[in-house]
Amino acid sequence: MIKKIAIYGKGGIGKSTTVANLSAVWGSDNLKCIVIGCDPKADTTRTLHGSRIPTVVQTLKDNRKPEREDLVFRGFKDILCVESGGPEPGVGCAGRGVIVAMKRLENLGVFDEELDVVVYDVLGDVVCGGFSVPLREKYADEVLIVTSGEYMALYAANNIVKGVKKLKGNLSGIVCNCRNVENEEQIVNDFAQRIGTHVIGTIHRSNLIQDAELDAKTVVEKYPESSEAQEYRDLASSIMSNEKISTPEPMDDEEFESFFKSYL
Repeated sequence: MIKKIAIYGKGGIGKSTTVANLSAVWGSDNLKCIVIGCDPKADTTRTLHGSRIPTVVQTLKDNRKPEREDLVFRGFKDILCVESGGPEPGVGCAGRGVIVAMKRLENLGVFDEELDVVVYDVLGDVVCGGFSVPLREKYADEVLIVTSGEYMALYAANNIVKGVKKLKGNLSGIVCNCRNVENEEQIVNDFAQRIGTHVIGTIHRSNLIQDAELDAKTVVEKYPESSEAQEYRDLASSIMSNEKISTPEPMDDEEFESFFKSYL
């Protein structure tokens, strides 16, 4: 059975880093994996491919009849890499690129291949029609939310939960991507319990991860023996074996404010 996961979170919270390193683990375990970046910045697959790849939107603009190899690129451990792309900042709907990309990949039969894992790296603005595509169109079976213990990251996570509930999505858990906030792991654990889910894994802040990214590599590839790489392996294992899937119950804004202020 194919594992189809959409990973959401506030912009800049570390979704792309999480997606790339998880995929590197699964690829190293000989699982057939495809990573689809759903962000106009088109940087999800850079550390898997070793460089930026052409986006679906730009390729379609340049070539109305692209072949599969024009859109799907092979990266570390033969992981398939796709970037939806989008318009330039301030021009058009960013989410539109996701819709265009998914339909084109579907038409090319990419999802008909023998795959073990499909991972979508999705912008946090789940209210946008484009960014809700993986859930709304049933391309993804489950959702993971990446957050830290910071106010805005958790606020965004709670809003994402509202979208997941409205779209009748399945929430598999919260990934705590630490920013060294005081009582961070407790805050994120308590948040997860309040919305009816659990923390599926924790990634601690490390300069080694950033060092690998500067070299256009995942920490799993560049520093496979590191404790950082092991954290991603543990997280990847937890995701694959997870059976705790729930329909989340988001907090309303006042409840969330009270929740967060209780830790100050």
